[in-house]
Amino acid sequence: MLASAVGDLLDRQGMKLAVAESCTGGKLGDMITEVPGSSDYFLGGIVSYSNEAKVELLDVDTEVLRERGAVSEEIALQMASGVRSRFGADVGVSITGIAGPTGGTAAKPVGLVFIAVSSDESSVVDRNVFSGSRSDVKVQSAEKALEMLKGFLEERSK
Repeated sequence: MLASAVGDLLDRQGMKLAVAESCTGGKLGDMITEVPGSSDYFLGGIVSYSNEAKVELLDVDTEVLRERGAVSEEIALQMASGVRSRFGADVGVSITGIAGPTGGTAAKPVGLVFIAVSSDESSVVDRNVFSGSRSDVKVQSAEKALEMLKGFLEERSK
């Protein structure tokens, strides 16, 4: 199980995790907490569905939000950094996107999701376009976030 492997890596590295979710509505946090003992490394999460919540709870820059939109690389990075700071975590993960079935545009289609992982040392962000139902997009987004976090932690331990 991917969440268990991520938990093992966090535990071995003595790292604490926090997550910021928008379009997934808490699915990532749910997957993480399905693992027994996850309270040893998971501090918590923020579901920041509205732009106001992103600004107030995650310190997202209102100017960047206005210029780039909530579904953007820049906002994903700010959300990951903001949640890490808010919880005092070693690593933060964020997900922001358009789960559908409505809300997409030609420039930002349904299924577009940005996922970021942030630590004091480095940050990474990935642009994805998932397909399927709203539920499918949410699950694929959370699973991809776990994959990214696993790779990030593996690279860090080299």
